[in-house]
Amino acid sequence: MREVEQRVERLMAKADSLGNLPDAPLGAPDDFSELLDVQFEMIALAFQTDQTRIATMRMIKEASMRTFPQVGVDEAFHPLSHHGEDPQKHERLVRVQAYQTERFARFAQRLASIKEGDGNLLDNSIILFGSNMANSDLHNNNPLPQLLLGKGGGIQGGQHLAMPKDTPHANILLTMVQRAGVELEKFADSTGPIAGV
Repeated sequence: MREVEQRVERLMAKADSLGNLPDAPLGAPDDFSELLDVQFEMIALAFQTDQTRIATMRMIKEASMRTFPQVGVDEAFHPLSHHGEDPQKHERLVRVQAYQTERFARFAQRLASIKEGDGNLLDNSIILFGSNMANSDLHNNNPLPQLLLGKGGGIQGGQHLAMPKDTPHANILLTMVQRAGVELEKFADSTGPIAGV
């Protein structure tokens, strides 16, 4: 826990070195990888110490102008997401998405490294990772790629499910809450839980 506190202090010290700026929020620090890693570690520690059993995290705003020099992408994320089928822009967008997925994978590995009961913290979790867009150039969310991790609630992993066209995203959310033990028949525009998960 102390190590995470020290990492947060280092991030704050970098912000303090910017000098006299207005009191408005500064936003995310320049070291985006460290920011993501610290946020994921805080979630892992909160789960490990049973401070919470639910967390949500958005890696980046949909309309973000953040660049990703750590993977050689100096173009802002949002304009890049509207790639117009330009192969070069699409390749850079894939690099950004691969980077985000790698950061998330580190989080999943961290959860798997924490022993809990007869298994590990990842085994006892239900975690959804994904995007709000399938093709961001078209603002299309169908089919929406999502990854469900963990074995909490008896989730069956190791499979790829292709849902019928126009399956509501709320179906996976309904499946998650039902597997977590919440008695809920419908959520938003859900049409039912996903069978076989």
